Amino acid sequence: MSKRALITGITGQDGSYLAEHLLAQGYQVWGLMRGQANPRKSRVSRLVSDLSFVDGDLMDQASLVSAVDKVQPDEIYNLGAISFVPMSWQQAELVTEINGMGVLRMLEAIRMVSGLNGSRNGDGGQIRFYQASSSEMFGKVAETPQCETTIFRPRSPYGVAKTYGHFITRNYRESFGMYAVSGMLFNHESPRRGAEFVTRKISLAVARIKLGYQDKMSLGNLDAVRDWGFAGDYVRAMHLMLQQDEPGDYVIGTGQMHSVRDAVRIAFEHVNLNWEDYVSIDPSLVRPAEVEILCADAERARTQLGWEPTVDFPELMCMMVDSDLRQASREREYGDLLLAGSW
Repeated sequence: MSKRALITGITGQDGSYLAEHLLAQGYQVWGLMRGQANPRKSRVSRLVSDLSFVDGDLMDQASLVSAVDKVQPDEIYNLGAISFVPMSWQQAELVTEINGMGVLRMLEAIRMVSGLNGSRNGDGGQIRFYQASSSEMFGKVAETPQCETTIFRPRSPYGVAKTYGHFITRNYRESFGMYAVSGMLFNHESPRRGAEFVTRKISLAVARIKLGYQDKMSLGNLDAVRDWGFAGDYVRAMHLMLQQDEPGDYVIGTGQMHSVRDAVRIAFEHVNLNWEDYVSIDPSLVRPAEVEILCADAERARTQLGWEPTVDFPELMCMMVDSDLRQASREREYGDLLLAGSW
Protein backbone atom coordinates (compact mmCIF):
# COMPACT_ATOMS: atom_id res chain seq x y z
CA MET A 1 0.00 0.00 0.00
CA SER A 2 1.39 3.39 -0.98
CA LYS A 3 1.49 6.12 1.63
CA ARG A 4 -1.09 8.90 1.60
CA ALA A 5 -0.11 12.52 2.06
CA LEU A 6 -2.41 15.51 2.58
CA ILE A 7 -0.96 18.91 1.64
CA THR A 8 -2.50 22.23 2.65
CA GLY A 9 -1.42 25.03 0.34
CA ILE A 10 -0.88 22.58 -2.51
CA THR A 11 -1.33 25.31 -5.14
CA GLY A 12 1.48 27.43 -3.66
CA GLN A 13 5.11 27.34 -4.69
CA ASP A 14 6.13 24.80 -2.04
CA GLY A 15 2.95 22.76 -2.35
CA SER A 16 3.42 22.21 -6.07
CA TYR A 17 7.07 21.14 -5.70
CA LEU A 18 6.21 18.90 -2.74
CA ALA A 19 3.36 17.25 -4.65
CA GLU A 20 5.76 16.44 -7.50
CA HIS A 21 8.34 15.05 -5.09
CA LEU A 22 5.86 12.85 -3.21
CA LEU A 23 4.30 11.53 -6.41
CA ALA A 24 7.79 10.54 -7.57
CA GLN A 25 8.17 8.67 -4.26
CA GLY A 26 5.02 6.66 -5.00
CA TYR A 27 2.64 8.50 -2.66
CA GLN A 28 -1.07 9.07 -3.11
CA VAL A 29 -1.24 12.85 -2.82
CA TRP A 30 -4.27 14.82 -1.67
CA GLY A 31 -4.57 18.58 -1.70
CA LEU A 32 -6.76 20.56 0.71
CA MET A 33 -8.74 23.08 -1.33
CA ARG A 34 -10.99 25.88 -0.11
CA GLY A 35 -13.49 25.61 -2.94
CA GLN A 36 -12.66 24.44 -6.44
CA ALA A 37 -12.15 27.89 -7.99
CA ASN A 38 -8.68 28.43 -6.55
CA PRO A 39 -7.00 30.91 -8.94
CA ARG A 40 -3.61 29.25 -8.42
CA LYS A 41 -4.78 25.72 -9.23
CA SER A 42 -2.96 26.18 -12.54
CA ARG A 43 0.31 25.62 -10.63
CA VAL A 44 -0.59 21.96 -10.25
CA SER A 45 -2.65 21.61 -13.45
CA ARG A 46 -0.13 19.25 -15.05
CA LEU A 47 -0.42 17.00 -11.97
CA VAL A 48 -4.21 17.05 -11.63
CA SER A 49 -4.69 13.58 -13.10
CA ASP A 50 -2.37 12.19 -10.39
CA LEU A 51 -3.78 14.21 -7.48
CA SER A 52 -6.91 14.02 -5.38
CA PHE A 53 -8.56 17.00 -3.70
CA VAL A 54 -10.62 17.41 -0.55
CA ASP A 55 -12.55 20.45 0.65
CA GLY A 56 -11.22 22.19 3.71
CA ASP A 57 -10.43 25.59 5.19
CA LEU A 58 -7.77 26.42 7.79
CA MET A 59 -10.30 28.82 9.35
CA ASP A 60 -12.97 26.11 9.74
CA GLN A 61 -12.27 23.42 12.33
CA ALA A 62 -15.10 21.10 11.27
CA SER A 63 -13.95 21.07 7.64
CA LEU A 64 -10.44 20.02 8.70
CA VAL A 65 -11.75 17.17 10.85
CA SER A 66 -13.87 16.02 7.92
CA ALA A 67 -10.93 16.25 5.48
CA VAL A 68 -8.51 14.33 7.71
CA ASP A 69 -11.14 11.68 8.43
CA LYS A 70 -11.90 11.25 4.74
CA VAL A 71 -8.30 11.07 3.50
CA GLN A 72 -6.88 9.06 6.43
CA PRO A 73 -3.38 10.31 5.57
CA ASP A 74 -0.10 8.90 6.79
CA GLU A 75 1.45 12.36 6.56
CA ILE A 76 0.09 15.92 6.63
CA TYR A 77 2.14 18.84 5.36
CA ASN A 78 0.71 22.15 6.57
CA LEU A 79 1.99 24.61 3.97
CA GLY A 80 -1.20 26.67 3.75
CA ALA A 81 -0.54 30.25 4.87
CA ILE A 82 -0.53 33.88 3.87
CA SER A 83 3.16 33.96 3.04
CA PHE A 84 3.80 37.56 1.92
CA VAL A 85 5.31 39.17 5.02
CA PRO A 86 4.54 42.86 4.24
CA MET A 87 0.83 42.01 3.93
CA SER A 88 0.81 41.00 7.59
CA TRP A 89 0.88 44.63 8.72
CA GLN A 90 -2.21 45.42 6.62
CA GLN A 91 -4.16 42.28 7.56
CA ALA A 92 -2.66 41.25 10.88
CA GLU A 93 -5.80 39.55 12.20
CA LEU A 94 -6.36 37.46 9.05
CA VAL A 95 -2.69 36.43 8.92
CA THR A 96 -2.84 35.40 12.59
CA GLU A 97 -6.04 33.40 12.04
CA ILE A 98 -4.56 31.39 9.17
CA ASN A 99 -0.84 31.22 10.00
CA GLY A 100 -1.32 30.76 13.74
CA MET A 101 -4.76 29.44 14.62
CA GLY A 102 -4.88 27.41 11.40
CA VAL A 103 -2.03 25.29 12.75
CA LEU A 104 -3.92 24.67 15.99
CA ARG A 105 -7.06 23.67 14.07
CA MET A 106 -5.14 21.15 11.98
CA LEU A 107 -3.46 19.69 15.06
CA GLU A 108 -6.85 19.42 16.73
CA ALA A 109 -8.23 17.67 13.65
CA ILE A 110 -5.42 15.11 13.84
CA ARG A 111 -5.97 14.67 17.57
CA MET A 112 -9.70 14.07 17.15
CA VAL A 113 -9.44 11.74 14.17
CA SER A 114 -6.65 9.80 15.87
CA GLY A 115 -8.63 9.50 19.10
CA LEU A 116 -6.00 11.18 21.25
CA ASN A 117 -8.05 12.23 24.25
CA GLY A 118 -5.52 12.01 27.08
CA SER A 119 -2.06 13.37 27.67
CA ARG A 120 0.67 11.27 25.96
CA ASN A 121 -2.00 8.81 24.84
CA GLY A 122 -0.72 5.77 22.94
CA ASP A 123 1.79 6.32 20.13
CA GLY A 124 0.42 9.69 19.08
CA GLY A 125 -1.66 8.18 16.32
CA GLN A 126 -0.40 7.13 12.93
CA ILE A 127 -0.55 10.57 11.28
CA ARG A 128 2.75 12.43 11.00
CA PHE A 129 2.49 16.23 10.84
CA TYR A 130 4.81 18.79 9.26
CA GLN A 131 4.43 22.48 10.11
CA ALA A 132 5.97 25.10 7.82
CA SER A 133 7.77 27.34 10.28
CA SER A 134 9.83 30.30 9.09
CA SER A 135 13.15 32.07 9.49
CA GLU A 136 11.07 35.21 10.08
CA MET A 137 10.56 33.88 13.63
CA PHE A 138 14.20 34.80 14.36
CA GLY A 139 13.48 38.41 13.40
CA LYS A 140 15.88 40.80 15.16
CA VAL A 141 18.41 38.04 15.42
CA ALA A 142 20.18 37.25 18.66
CA GLU A 143 23.04 35.49 16.84
CA THR A 144 24.27 34.76 13.32
CA PRO A 145 23.92 32.20 11.86
CA GLN A 146 20.63 30.96 13.31
CA CYS A 147 20.12 27.36 14.42
CA GLU A 148 17.44 25.31 16.18
CA THR A 149 18.29 26.79 19.61
CA THR A 150 18.44 30.45 18.55
CA ILE A 151 15.80 32.47 20.40
CA PHE A 152 12.88 33.95 18.47
CA ARG A 153 12.44 37.73 18.21
CA PRO A 154 9.90 38.14 15.38
CA ARG A 155 9.54 41.58 13.78
CA SER A 156 6.24 41.24 11.91
CA PRO A 157 2.71 39.97 12.57
CA TYR A 158 3.63 37.18 10.14
CA GLY A 159 6.64 36.20 12.22
CA VAL A 160 4.65 36.33 15.45
CA ALA A 161 1.89 34.09 14.01
CA LYS A 162 4.46 31.61 12.69
CA THR A 163 6.09 31.53 16.13
CA TYR A 164 2.75 30.58 17.67
CA GLY A 165 2.31 27.82 15.06
CA HIS A 166 5.80 26.55 15.84
CA PHE A 167 5.25 26.39 19.60
CA ILE A 168 1.76 24.88 19.41
CA THR A 169 3.18 22.12 17.17
CA ARG A 170 5.87 21.41 19.75
CA ASN A 171 3.23 21.49 22.51
CA TYR A 172 1.07 18.85 20.81
CA ARG A 173 4.15 16.68 20.29
CA GLU A 174 5.00 16.93 23.98
CA SER A 175 1.42 16.77 25.28
CA PHE A 176 -0.10 14.03 23.13
CA GLY A 177 2.92 12.18 21.79
CA MET A 178 2.11 13.25 18.24
CA TYR A 179 4.72 12.87 15.55
CA ALA A 180 4.70 16.62 14.85
CA VAL A 181 7.68 18.54 13.51
CA SER A 182 8.47 22.05 12.30
CA GLY A 183 10.81 23.02 9.50
CA MET A 184 12.34 26.46 10.08
CA LEU A 185 12.88 27.16 6.41
CA PHE A 186 14.86 30.17 5.32
CA ASN A 187 13.90 32.07 2.18
CA HIS A 188 13.38 29.72 -0.75
CA GLU A 189 12.48 30.85 -4.24
CA SER A 190 11.78 29.50 -7.72
CA PRO A 191 10.15 30.45 -11.02
CA ARG A 192 6.84 29.56 -9.30
CA ARG A 193 7.27 32.26 -6.65
CA GLY A 194 4.50 34.85 -6.50
CA ALA A 195 5.23 38.13 -8.29
CA GLU A 196 4.90 40.08 -5.03
CA PHE A 197 8.09 38.55 -3.56
CA VAL A 198 11.29 40.51 -4.09
CA THR A 199 13.28 37.85 -5.99
CA ARG A 200 10.44 37.23 -8.45
CA LYS A 201 9.71 40.95 -8.68
CA ILE A 202 13.34 41.38 -9.74
CA SER A 203 13.37 38.49 -12.24
CA LEU A 204 10.09 39.62 -13.83
CA ALA A 205 11.27 43.22 -14.13
CA VAL A 206 14.62 42.18 -15.62
CA ALA A 207 12.85 40.06 -18.24
CA ARG A 208 10.42 42.85 -19.12
CA ILE A 209 13.17 45.49 -19.25
CA LYS A 210 15.33 43.27 -21.46
CA LEU A 211 12.41 42.77 -23.87
CA GLY A 212 11.52 46.45 -23.87
CA TYR A 213 8.19 46.19 -22.00
CA GLN A 214 9.35 48.14 -18.96
CA ASP A 215 11.78 51.00 -18.33
CA LYS A 216 12.49 50.99 -14.59
CA MET A 217 11.82 49.09 -11.36
CA SER A 218 11.43 50.30 -7.77
CA LEU A 219 12.68 48.49 -4.68
CA GLY A 220 12.86 49.16 -0.95
CA ASN A 221 15.82 48.17 1.22
CA LEU A 222 18.67 46.96 -1.01
CA ASP A 223 20.83 46.21 2.03
CA ALA A 224 18.53 43.57 3.58
CA VAL A 225 20.42 40.26 3.67
CA ARG A 226 18.86 36.82 3.31
CA ASP A 227 19.82 33.18 3.00
CA TRP A 228 18.09 32.28 -0.27
CA GLY A 229 17.73 28.75 -1.65
CA PHE A 230 15.74 26.80 -4.24
CA ALA A 231 12.24 25.67 -3.21
CA GLY A 232 12.65 22.35 -5.02
CA ASP A 233 15.54 21.52 -2.68
CA TYR A 234 13.64 22.54 0.45
CA VAL A 235 10.61 20.28 -0.07
CA ARG A 236 12.98 17.30 0.03
CA ALA A 237 13.90 18.36 3.55
CA MET A 238 10.22 18.50 4.56
CA HIS A 239 9.74 14.92 3.45
CA LEU A 240 12.93 13.73 5.15
CA MET A 241 11.80 15.23 8.47
CA LEU A 242 8.77 12.93 8.53
CA GLN A 243 10.84 9.81 7.79
CA GLN A 244 12.95 9.95 10.96
CA ASP A 245 12.49 7.55 13.89
CA GLU A 246 11.94 10.44 16.31
CA PRO A 247 10.24 13.78 15.60
CA GLY A 248 12.32 16.94 15.78
CA ASP A 249 12.56 20.48 14.44
CA TYR A 250 15.13 21.52 11.83
CA VAL A 251 16.59 24.69 10.36
CA ILE A 252 16.82 24.50 6.56
CA GLY A 253 18.96 26.92 4.56
CA THR A 254 22.14 27.27 2.53
CA GLY A 255 24.29 29.11 5.09
CA GLN A 256 25.14 31.69 2.38
CA MET A 257 24.07 35.32 2.73
CA HIS A 258 23.19 37.65 -0.13
CA SER A 259 21.71 41.14 -0.17
CA VAL A 260 18.80 42.34 -2.29
CA ARG A 261 21.44 44.37 -4.15
CA ASP A 262 23.27 41.11 -4.96
CA ALA A 263 20.05 39.63 -6.35
CA VAL A 264 19.50 42.69 -8.55
CA ARG A 265 23.09 42.72 -9.81
CA ILE A 266 23.13 39.00 -10.66
CA ALA A 267 19.78 39.20 -12.48
CA PHE A 268 20.69 42.22 -14.61
CA GLU A 269 24.17 40.90 -15.38
CA HIS A 270 22.59 37.68 -16.64
CA VAL A 271 20.98 39.69 -19.47
CA ASN A 272 24.03 41.96 -19.95
CA LEU A 273 22.51 45.08 -18.38
CA ASN A 274 23.80 47.42 -15.66
CA TRP A 275 21.30 47.38 -12.79
CA GLU A 276 22.10 50.94 -11.69
CA ASP A 277 20.60 52.25 -14.93
CA TYR A 278 17.19 50.78 -14.13
CA VAL A 279 16.63 50.52 -10.36
CA SER A 280 15.28 53.27 -8.10
CA ILE A 281 14.57 53.27 -4.35
CA ASP A 282 11.01 53.73 -3.09
CA PRO A 283 10.91 54.40 0.70
CA SER A 284 7.27 53.25 0.83
CA LEU A 285 8.46 49.70 0.07
CA VAL A 286 10.59 49.50 3.23
CA ARG A 287 9.00 47.41 6.02
CA PRO A 288 7.88 49.16 9.23
CA ALA A 289 10.25 46.87 11.19
CA GLU A 290 12.94 45.36 9.00
CA VAL A 291 14.69 42.03 9.50
CA GLU A 292 18.20 42.91 8.41
CA ILE A 293 20.17 39.64 8.43
CA LEU A 294 19.02 36.02 8.21
CA CYS A 295 21.47 33.16 7.73
CA ALA A 296 20.90 29.46 8.46
CA ASP A 297 23.07 27.01 10.35
CA ALA A 298 21.63 23.79 8.87
CA GLU A 299 24.24 21.46 10.36
CA ARG A 300 21.60 19.34 12.10
CA ALA A 301 19.72 18.79 8.82
CA ARG A 302 22.96 17.86 7.06
CA THR A 303 24.04 15.34 9.69
CA GLN A 304 20.68 13.85 10.74
CA LEU A 305 18.64 14.11 7.53
CA GLY A 306 21.46 13.86 5.01
CA TRP A 307 20.07 16.97 3.33
CA GLU A 308 22.11 19.33 1.17
CA PRO A 309 21.00 22.11 -1.20
CA THR A 310 21.84 21.54 -4.86
CA VAL A 311 21.18 25.00 -6.37
CA ASP A 312 23.26 28.04 -5.37
CA PHE A 313 21.96 31.61 -5.34
CA PRO A 314 23.41 32.92 -8.63
CA GLU A 315 22.10 29.79 -10.37
CA LEU A 316 18.68 30.34 -8.77
CA MET A 317 18.40 33.97 -9.89
CA CYS A 318 19.47 33.07 -13.44
CA MET A 319 16.92 30.23 -13.48
CA MET A 320 14.17 32.66 -12.50
CA VAL A 321 15.20 35.29 -15.06
CA ASP A 322 15.33 32.68 -17.85
CA SER A 323 11.86 31.41 -16.90
CA ASP A 324 10.42 34.93 -16.92
CA LEU A 325 12.07 35.71 -20.24
CA ARG A 326 10.33 32.66 -21.73
CA GLN A 327 7.02 33.64 -20.16
CA ALA A 328 7.23 37.25 -21.30
CA SER A 329 8.19 36.15 -24.83
CA ARG A 330 5.19 33.79 -24.97
CA GLU A 331 2.90 36.59 -23.82
CA ARG A 332 4.28 38.85 -26.54
CA GLU A 333 3.76 36.16 -29.19
CA TYR A 334 0.22 35.57 -27.95
CA GLY A 335 -0.47 39.32 -28.03
CA ASP A 336 0.88 39.55 -31.57
CA LEU A 337 -1.39 36.69 -32.66
CA LEU A 338 -4.42 38.38 -31.11
CA LEU A 339 -3.50 41.64 -32.80
CA ALA A 340 -3.05 39.91 -36.16
CA GLY A 341 -6.39 38.19 -35.76
CA SER A 342 -8.18 41.46 -35.08
CA TRP A 343 -7.37 42.96 -38.47
